[in-house]
Amino acid sequence: MKLRVGIVGYRGYGGAELVRILSRHPRVEPVLLEHREDGVGGPSIRGAVPLPHAPCTPESAQKEQLTAVLLATPAEVSMDLAAAMLGAGVRVVDLSGAYRLRTRERYQAWYKEDHTQPALLAEAAYGLPEFCRERIPAARLVANPGCYPTAANLAIRPLLEAGVVDRSAGIVCDAKSGVSGAGRKPSLKTSFCEVTENFSAYSVLRHRHVPEVLLTSGLEEHEFSFTAQLIPIDRGILETIYFRAPGVGTADDLLAIYEKRYAGEPFVRIYNGGHVPDLHAVARTNFCDIGVVFDAKSGRAVVISAIDNLVKGAAGQAVQNLNLMLGYPETEGLL
Repeated sequence: MKLRVGIVGYRGYGGAELVRILSRHPRVEPVLLEHREDGVGGPSIRGAVPLPHAPCTPESAQKEQLTAVLLATPAEVSMDLAAAMLGAGVRVVDLSGAYRLRTRERYQAWYKEDHTQPALLAEAAYGLPEFCRERIPAARLVANPGCYPTAANLAIRPLLEAGVVDRSAGIVCDAKSGVSGAGRKPSLKTSFCEVTENFSAYSVLRHRHVPEVLLTSGLEEHEFSFTAQLIPIDRGILETIYFRAPGVGTADDLLAIYEKRYAGEPFVRIYNGGHVPDLHAVARTNFCDIGVVFDAKSGRAVVISAIDNLVKGAAGQAVQNLNLMLGYPETEGLL
């Protein structure tokens, strides 16, 4: 018997990916939940199988017998919806940034807004399974990581754990994303004429995803330089990460660290020495691909990390977390 799981924000890019993935999930029946008063029905795709549809209220969640709800909504919306769903006895995976930071003060510092649910903020489990798997199965509320921190932490943390990074020299993360990362809401910056044949940096030195990288990696802010850049493609994130590894002999030494750390991890793929991933390799998958280039003479290392921002960076990772919460194989519906 399939468990019923609600999808809120299904009209957005991340929500649409949730519909795509869960519609083929062998153990889950998705239910579309409308959180806006002016909402009308589900997606009208010709030939698509209609999905159950209901308003996003605690009463509706109980009536629909939902086991969990996935929130693909803005942080200010998720903040209160998560509390309402938990109050109805429904577990939550939130794809926004509402519950990713641990304290009200840290949230205010980076999001420039007050947090209305500080107790839940402290309770939420951070949902990067490769590093936080032990807390996810029992959690009521899982904060799905941001797309940039997912690619960055999967690349950086194993090397920091192994002690091969010269932290005094800092780490530079040059991150490029497709336009869907900005969401579906129209804006001048993401309009066709602004994006096409263009390439621009944004939120320099103040990007909201930086504290997520710091929390998971253990880096201090002064050790990590991050710049997000918008490229004229629809989806994908490629991060080029620069650091110095003076005690390392060859690229194979770095690759051995990754191979040991990610042995048995189904969604991290390590490339052979000197080979690096591109976005075509990860498009519409839940994989994070990692490649390394190393110069022994100078001790300079470059790691390339690539993900699909809508899958491993959002909906796919949310389903990965959902599987852990429900006791299903982590790969269910994703491979």
